[in-house]
Amino acid sequence: MNPDNNHISIMTMNLRFGLAKDGENKWENRAPLAGEILDRYPADFIGFQEVNHFQARFLERHLPDHGHIGWYNKQTPWWQSNMIFHLKDWTCMGSRHHFLSETPDLPSKLPGSKWPRQCVVGWFAHQGRELLVVNTHFDFDAGVQARSADLVAEFIDGFPAGLPVLVTGDFNSNPGSPAYERFLSHGFTEVCGDEVDTTYHEFEGRRTGRHIDWILYRGDFQVTARQVIMDDFNGRYPSDHFPVRAVMGGADAGAGSVSGIQDGNELP
Repeated sequence: MNPDNNHISIMTMNLRFGLAKDGENKWENRAPLAGEILDRYPADFIGFQEVNHFQARFLERHLPDHGHIGWYNKQTPWWQSNMIFHLKDWTCMGSRHHFLSETPDLPSKLPGSKWPRQCVVGWFAHQGRELLVVNTHFDFDAGVQARSADLVAEFIDGFPAGLPVLVTGDFNSNPGSPAYERFLSHGFTEVCGDEVDTTYHEFEGRRTGRHIDWILYRGDFQVTARQVIMDDFNGRYPSDHFPVRAVMGGADAGAGSVSGIQDGNELP
């Protein structure tokens, strides 16, 4: 797989942490399905959430053409990392890991947040093109989510100004939420908006519900294709979330509609 400097493919995928007691949906049964999804829908950049350490090792083995950033705290078995996998042709110029809190460089959380949540920012370059890729996972309270969106914008401001930005994540809220509106106020657009009914299905494959997995962008991008990946394997799914994938072209590229919501057609 070779990167196309005119088009960038990006995916967000909540992997569902592997230590969860999910019965028949335990990670050992889901890992081959996750691998099949990654083979069917390759991407230059993939933002994974809820990655336990053994899942990170699985991703390393399955994505040998990708490097990664964001593997945090390898000493704690239950830790969940937000990892960005990137084609190795994209050079990582620098990266930072932050907690979504008022003390982002220390393990910490915002008041009202159930868990310590994280954000990873990477600065990438390929053939003269540079961009930032961000991956995060928000907590549940609407006020915490709104403040988290502002923190993400602040973290981005720590990198060179003017770079185009792609953000992946599980935001635990729908388009139109306070967090979503905060991202809009910071100049971001979400690739699917209200054209998608759900990305969270609790291993049941529901087509309606909550659209909580987003890909946001800011800068010199145009969405040329986008898709919620609803593939199942004899009624089984690789995660309790549907992955979302988009292809981003330059600002003069033609826009595409949401694709594959029902039939899972593959994107370029």
